[in-house]
Amino acid sequence: MKTAVRIREDLELKNPIITASGTAAYGEELSEFLDLSVLGGFVTKGLSIRPKRGNPTPRIAETPCGMINSIGLENVGIPVFLKEKLPYLNQFSTPVVVNFFGETEDDYVIAAEMLSIEGIAALEMNVSCPNIKRGGIEFGKDPESLHTLVKKVREVTKKPLIVKLPPLVTDIVVIARAAVSAGADVLTCCNTFPAMVIDENLRRPLLGNVTGGLSGPAIKPVVLKLVRDVSQSVHVPIIASGGASTYRDVIQFLLAGATAVEIGSESLRNPLCFLEIIKGIEEYMERFRMHSVSEITGTLEIV
Repeated sequence: MKTAVRIREDLELKNPIITASGTAAYGEELSEFLDLSVLGGFVTKGLSIRPKRGNPTPRIAETPCGMINSIGLENVGIPVFLKEKLPYLNQFSTPVVVNFFGETEDDYVIAAEMLSIEGIAALEMNVSCPNIKRGGIEFGKDPESLHTLVKKVREVTKKPLIVKLPPLVTDIVVIARAAVSAGADVLTCCNTFPAMVIDENLRRPLLGNVTGGLSGPAIKPVVLKLVRDVSQSVHVPIIASGGASTYRDVIQFLLAGATAVEIGSESLRNPLCFLEIIKGIEEYMERFRMHSVSEITGTLEIV
């Protein structure tokens, strides 16, 4: 298949299009609009060892060229997911990537062990979470903390390990190298950007949690640069995540160095965007007589 991409020796995707964590829940809602088997990969919403209720409402706010969400990582918990949600996803011929998080290193380790089972193709670590044992600093913002965390998770799972990087760090290259040196197979670049919206009439924040994560086309140019920076510094596949809405966006991320691209906010507006994007990639490859997506990845020409 010309559109296939390889994430690791034991993980090939039929195309480079993946759902972004949190935007397609556990698959049942999205499957009402399209066959999940057409996707290169399906990433679940973030899971924790125990169920999590999430933030107070309102949780979503539209912004120019994007949206801010403050769901608060609400999820059913790993045991319920494995029993009630995973069997549904396994009906489709699409690799299931489970996004997971924790509040301590032990949480991450236990979660990775629980998720290292048949039917799960890869694990994506959300490291934009506060380490409560280190005064609340995010794991992903401190290279030493991140290296230690990834190394401990790497020791308990043979699954392809993806680390989802936070965007607002002093130097994302340093963070990326720390993750890879500790055993990350793949990097997702990157998570949403902290943001807020204010209602000037009520003089209050629109979100119940005051702030949330900005996603959508507004952040694409920034993420595009981060993807290129990271791809130039490490030799592992990069999954771009942030602002891709069309096949042209995906091609641009591939040129910048990405191997695959997660689609999130756009799918909430148009669930059929996945089909349109995949078709667009195929037509682009036909137009330029390409035989593999690898002919696009990292081929940006700097004059």
